[in-house]
Amino acid sequence: MAGHSKFKNIMHRKGAQDKKRSSLFSKLSREITVAAKMGLPDPDMNPRLRMAVNAAKAASLPKDNIQRSIDKASRGDAETYEEIRYEGFGPGGVSLIIEALTDNRNRTATNVRTAVAKNGGNLGAGGSVSHAFDRLGLINYPASAGDADAVFEAALEAGADDVTSSEDGHEIWTSNESLHEVVKALTPVLGEPDGAKLAWRPQIMVDVGEGDAATLFKLLDTLDDDDDVQTVWGNYEISDEVMEKLG
Repeated sequence: MAGHSKFKNIMHRKGAQDKKRSSLFSKLSREITVAAKMGLPDPDMNPRLRMAVNAAKAASLPKDNIQRSIDKASRGDAETYEEIRYEGFGPGGVSLIIEALTDNRNRTATNVRTAVAKNGGNLGAGGSVSHAFDRLGLINYPASAGDADAVFEAALEAGADDVTSSEDGHEIWTSNESLHEVVKALTPVLGEPDGAKLAWRPQIMVDVGEGDAATLFKLLDTLDDDDDVQTVWGNYEISDEVMEKLG
């Protein structure tokens, strides 16, 4: 298991799934509101909003909730959220980039710092780990979108840089400048993606042993439970053997 988006890695593990679902819906709604507030409230005219809505639909967020979040931004009565990035190290020396949307910087900073410190890690200064990641566009498709060869060909034609396919689905990587254009080119061929966003792709992966992996999962779960934390990116690699031992 590799450390890409926590939505992919955490949501289907053990735990209070109803709570996870509620937390995910809250995060998706917040992203929709921010995207609609930053640009036009029309997904067809606002790429960030379109991607937020597509991600919400893929997670089965009700249509009423999606529209309510857009309307909230359009009326101008939405909270003002600030985008903040935290960088640091987790158990086993893994590098972590934590992205948040918050209406209270002090609250979020305290919660994130406490979560990391209590679970074998520490936060660093801005830029302390991001230099070891590439800022790229990431487009996610389910496995049902097509076999690996078909998706690779479609991605190549659309101008993507790399494709990773597994039984879980397809990850299509692009330059951050061409993300929207590649999505636009892929949609008529593969359909609407499950998600498309700017991502942090690690240059080197760190293999995490059983003891550190258990603590790392606890840290990721704690961050996942925080409504302010949108996404956690990491350079961790966990073997199938370790995953089996952890259950």
